[in-house]
Amino acid sequence: MADKILHAVYDDDDKLMHAVKDLRAANFSIDEVYTPFPVHGLDKALGLKPTRLAILSFIYGCIGFSFAIFMMNYIMIVDWPQNIGGKPSFSFIENMPSFVPIMFELTVFFAAHLMVITFYLRSKLWPFKEAENPLPSTTDDKFLIEIKFHGDGKSLKAAVKKTDVFDINIIDNTDSKK
Repeated sequence: MADKILHAVYDDDDKLMHAVKDLRAANFSIDEVYTPFPVHGLDKALGLKPTRLAILSFIYGCIGFSFAIFMMNYIMIVDWPQNIGGKPSFSFIENMPSFVPIMFELTVFFAAHLMVITFYLRSKLWPFKEAENPLPSTTDDKFLIEIKFHGDGKSLKAAVKKTDVFDINIIDNTDSKK
């Protein structure tokens, strides 16, 4: 665990992007970035891997689509067949065009709800969880770069000062080891 943490605060997302690019070019490892809104291109500037959530969304949609087919087949053909509007009640394939809205809605329903649950689990956002952002104004209008380091960090502080930084704070992290 690092001895100290440097918090570089910025008041504009463009300044933040330039700072992240400059610090990464100077081979400093950025541990976390806190922003009040999503910053386009920040994940690539930080060197983060692409997310695989789109694959999960497709799988969740397929689960919803399958559920819709099995549910409608069971309800309308097997369990309680009814002659509605002269449609045959013995074949799912012949009735499928009238079931398209239900299949679409359940596909979207499953994908959306399971993605929200996956997002919360992946982000570790449990109910009643305390906020982890070190600067409360990062939820309003400030941007924060958090870098953990050992030693005095003179080169790190000099590199951060070269960027258009709003404020720099160095926090001693030795108290959290106890």
